[in-house]
Amino acid sequence: MDARTGPFWDGVEGRVPIPPAAATLGFEFIGFEAGTIEVAFQAGEEFTNPAGNVLGAFLSAMLYDTVGPALLATLEPDQFQATMQFNVTFFRPTRPGRIVGRGRVVHRDGDMAFLEASLTGVDGATLAAATATARVIPLADAAGAV
Repeated sequence: MDARTGPFWDGVEGRVPIPPAAATLGFEFIGFEAGTIEVAFQAGEEFTNPAGNVLGAFLSAMLYDTVGPALLATLEPDQFQATMQFNVTFFRPTRPGRIVGRGRVVHRDGDMAFLEASLTGVDGATLAAATATARVIPLADAAGAV
């Protein structure tokens, strides 16, 4: 089988560095199979509020870095994605530590894709979830993408 290439695969397979935002979140690629991606993040103490819980903004960023790669993993090397809409729901306070993200492409129609993701803690409890709508764009146009 040919090596997978493109912005996402080049990063997770070590041909290029992962994006700085993903590195900040402690991004770790676990696997991709049958349209579903699994990743992990390391929420450090520096992500917390005065109560010691991970800020929702960091959880949102983790969800964003789960739904985006769910679509990116399916694209051609010359394609990228632009997020059009992103909604997050928080279910429980989250303590620092390892957080696992699972994302998938729910439906794709032409250049529009509907995505979902969730984050779970080490105990398996769902911490937060997101839905997103994204548009597949040429990689050459990605400099202006969200």
